[in-house]
Amino acid sequence: MFNHAENHLKTVDPIIANLINRYGSCTLTSHNDYFWALCQAIISQQLSTKAAETIAKRFLALYPKEEIAFNPSTILSTPLEKITSVGVSRSKASYIKDLAEKFDQVFLTQNFSLLNDEEIISKITIIKGIGRWTAEMFLIFSLNRLDVLPTGDLGIKRATQELYGLDDLPNPKQLSEIANCWKPYRSIASWYLWRSIDNK
Repeated sequence: MFNHAENHLKTVDPIIANLINRYGSCTLTSHNDYFWALCQAIISQQLSTKAAETIAKRFLALYPKEEIAFNPSTILSTPLEKITSVGVSRSKASYIKDLAEKFDQVFLTQNFSLLNDEEIISKITIIKGIGRWTAEMFLIFSLNRLDVLPTGDLGIKRATQELYGLDDLPNPKQLSEIANCWKPYRSIASWYLWRSIDNK
């Protein structure tokens, strides 16, 4: 699916080329359930991957498929205390509530295929708790936008520091300079960086 991107990255960056040879083809897939994807992204903020996955599973288990549909309406009718009872912080629970309240307005009235990345970021960051990082995760993992570089992502910074032999974590300018040759496939390169630190 991403053969052209992988061939380009192999040509321009031997470090990324080694990752492609090690991990094989990129398996990035789009997720059409935008609401759940953003709930997960909010839960994942400032948490390890393992902790975020555990809390997300507990959160989703509050809404058994055979009994209750998981959607904005059910979230709005769920008491805040019930959401926090599974390990979601109070602030994140309030962000998920705000997402549920604004979801139809922001998502059902937009044709994202007609918008560029920055336009989408500006649309969805009106929701509390959704900043640039969360919006970038949405672009990469839900919409499969190919040229997103999440310069604020700790995993990306750690992988870049290790692989490129940097003394410190790269700042956004340094990361952008290293990633310049990856264009127009910086999302795919980022996926391989995450894989290099076992973040799937």
